[in-house]
Amino acid sequence: MLTALTRPRSLLLALAATLATAPALADNTAPVATVDAGHLSGIHDATTGLNEFQGIPYATPPLGPLRWKPPQSVAHWTAVRKADHFGPRCMQRGLYSDMVFRSDGMSEDCLYLNVWTPAHSANEKLPVLVYFYGGGFNGGDGSELRYDGASLAQRGIVTVTVNYRLDVFGFLALPALAAESPHHATGNYGLLDQTAALRWVQRNIAAFGGDPGQVTIGGESAGSMSVSALMASPLSKDLMQRAIGESGGMLGNLKPKPLAEAEHNGEVFEQHAGAHSLQQLRAMDANTLLKASGENGVHVSRPTIDGYFLPQSPEAIYKAGKQAHIPLLVGSNSWEAGYTDILGDKAATPANYRAALQQRFGAHASEALKRYPGTNEADIKASATALASDHFIAFSTWRWMNLHRQTGHAPVYYYYFIQARPAKRDGSAGPDAGAVHSSDIEFALGNLPGNHVYAWTDADYRVSSVMEGYWEHFIKTGNPNGANLPQWPAAESKDGGLLRQVIGADTHTRVDHNAARYEFLQKIKPDAHL
Repeated sequence: MLTALTRPRSLLLALAATLATAPALADNTAPVATVDAGHLSGIHDATTGLNEFQGIPYATPPLGPLRWKPPQSVAHWTAVRKADHFGPRCMQRGLYSDMVFRSDGMSEDCLYLNVWTPAHSANEKLPVLVYFYGGGFNGGDGSELRYDGASLAQRGIVTVTVNYRLDVFGFLALPALAAESPHHATGNYGLLDQTAALRWVQRNIAAFGGDPGQVTIGGESAGSMSVSALMASPLSKDLMQRAIGESGGMLGNLKPKPLAEAEHNGEVFEQHAGAHSLQQLRAMDANTLLKASGENGVHVSRPTIDGYFLPQSPEAIYKAGKQAHIPLLVGSNSWEAGYTDILGDKAATPANYRAALQQRFGAHASEALKRYPGTNEADIKASATALASDHFIAFSTWRWMNLHRQTGHAPVYYYYFIQARPAKRDGSAGPDAGAVHSSDIEFALGNLPGNHVYAWTDADYRVSSVMEGYWEHFIKTGNPNGANLPQWPAAESKDGGLLRQVIGADTHTRVDHNAARYEFLQKIKPDAHL
C-alpha cells in the first residue's frame, strides 16, 4: 500500500479535503492533515483509535536575527512533512527533576506544538484544549509525559500542547529591543509565542476535527499564570471560549515587572554576559546566554508590562473588566509549599512561629498571626503551610479568581485539590503530606499511568477519574458538572464565604472562608511582582 509520503499529490489533496485526520486505512498507514503551511503525516494509534501529530511548527525558528523577535509566520513546505516525533524543547537550564521529556533534544528552534485527536474527519467540530506547561517560565515542554493528550482525546477532545520560549530567550527586555519594535515593546516573547500558537489553532484546528469556536486554554503554575495573562491581553483574549488555571495567576504578588525595571535587569544581564550591543548578544552562543541567565544577580526570565501584549498589569485589566468574559475553572493545591518555608529548621513552637512571622511581616505580625493562627505544633504546621502556599502561588490564584468573578460576566468554578501522592514505588519516600505543587497535573489530565514514580492506588485512580471528568465537561460545555460526578456549584457567596469544590478521595463542596487571609496579603503587598 502507498504511504502518505508516496501518494500522488492529487490524492493527497483529496484526502486532505475529505479526511484531514482520517484514521489509518491500515495500521501501518499514517493519517494526513493539511494546515495552512502544507501537508502533515502523523501517527495512528490502533490501540486508542487516536491520531497524533507531533512536532508541528507554528512559527519560524527564532534564530539569529529573529532571537528576541515576536514569532514569525512559518514558511510553507511542499512535500508532506512528517509529524511523527516531538520537536526540540526550548532552551532551559534543567532546574526541575520531575520533568520527563520525550523531545528531540534542546534548541532555540523549538516553536512546535502537538495534537491528539479522536476525529475521523475534518468536519466533526470537536471541542479543543490548548495546554501550556509550567516551570516558572524557565523550564517545561509540550512533550512531557504528564501533559500527554491521549486520555482527554479519548474523551472526545482535540488536545494540543505548545512549546514557548523560556528564560532569557523568552523574556529578556532591553531598551534596544523596544527601539527596534514597531510597538515599542520588549520582553514577553514567550507569551507572544503562546498567542501565535492560539492563532495557529484558530486557522488550522478544523483540519484535525476541532472547532475553533470551542477552544479552552489551560495550564499549571507558569502555564496557569500564562492563561490569566492570555485572558487579559488584547492580542489574545478573543482566541478562546473557556479557561482553566491550575495554581497560579499573574496577579496579586505575582504581577509582571514594570517595563523600566525589566529593561534595567536586561541591561544588567547584557553587561554580565560580556556583550556591548544587541548585535553582540544575538551573535552569542545560546548555551553561553543560558548559563549567564542563571547566575547570581541576573533576573531576566519573567513577564513584563510591555505596553503591547500587556498594555497594563493583568490586575488593572481584570479590575476594569477588560479581560475575556469567559467561564473560568481555577484553583490550587493543599500543600503548594511546606511549613519549613516559614519556620526553616526551627521547631514548630509558638515562640518560633511568632518570631518567624515577626521577621516576615514586621509591624503586621500580629495581624498575620490572627489570619494564620497557631498555638500548638499541629496548628502551627497547618497555618505555616497555608501561609507558605498562599505566598508562593495560592494568593495569586485567588486574586485572579476573585477579580474575574466580580468583573468577568461569566461563571467561575473554584477548586481546592487535596489528594496527596502515594509512596514511591522504589520505597525511597512515603506518601506526600498533602497535594504538593504540580501534583494535580496527572490527575486532571488522566495521566497517572504514565508516571511510574509513585505506587498509585485505586483511590488515586478514582480521584483522577472525577477530576478529569470535571475538566472534560468544562472543556465541552463551560460547566464541569456531568453524570456520575459530585455536584460542583459555581463560586458564589454563602454563609460569609465562597463555595469551593474540594477534590480528593471525598470530593465535596465547602464554604471557603480564606478571603480574609488573601485580603491581608493584598493589603500589605500591593506593589509586589514577579
